[in-house]
Amino acid sequence: MIKVNTVPEKVNASWEILIIEDDPDIVELLTMELTKYHYKVRVTLDGKKGLMEAQRTPPGLIILDILLPELDGWEVCRSLKKESHTKTIPLVILTALGDEGDRIRALELGADDYIVKPFNLKELVARVRALLRRNRFNAEGAAGTPLRTGSLVIDTERHEARMGNRLLKLTPLEFDLLKYLAQNQGRAFSRDQLITALWGEDRFVEEHNLDVHIHSLRQKLEEDPAHPRFLITVRGVGYKLEIKE
Repeated sequence: MIKVNTVPEKVNASWEILIIEDDPDIVELLTMELTKYHYKVRVTLDGKKGLMEAQRTPPGLIILDILLPELDGWEVCRSLKKESHTKTIPLVILTALGDEGDRIRALELGADDYIVKPFNLKELVARVRALLRRNRFNAEGAAGTPLRTGSLVIDTERHEARMGNRLLKLTPLEFDLLKYLAQNQGRAFSRDQLITALWGEDRFVEEHNLDVHIHSLRQKLEEDPAHPRFLITVRGVGYKLEIKE
């Protein structure tokens, strides 16, 4: 494992980034750029060691390749999202796999973003910064009483959501999306407004990525996802959540 420690003392653990990537040129490029923004960087060169490192000392964010030796990125992602102490870590997939099916698979497994190689370095760093800000904001605002709307209960402290007696098994981004819509129940948001709310102003996120998260959330929230009652598409606008007593 490669460690880079060129970070001011003010940086805390939430500013630590774990890169799981076997291409040394990409590792060097990312490390040099991220340390300019005062992030502490840890690196592992294969999937098995990367998973062990993330489990041993959870970082603030993970950048993960898919085509890795020992253990591929799909299995790393799946394992991370199953464990309580790693499932909320923001996860950016960085891969040469550019097919739409691969992108959808990654987002449905719980990845927060998907970037295809070759990539724009400044854009990647902007996405990383937006995800870390979102995660830090959520952590700071986690305490408080559960949010209730109809039969939906969102417990931000425990990071759980229930519809009646049914626990919704949500990815971190799906949880954030549901919470935001529940806090603004009945209000219709455009895709761009939702992307800005979740990823920040300096985000580079395609609208289709949001649609994948909406689809996945709807599958978990609705009894009949083909005829949604709660997470509604507003034609010509976007989406809204409406749960009545």
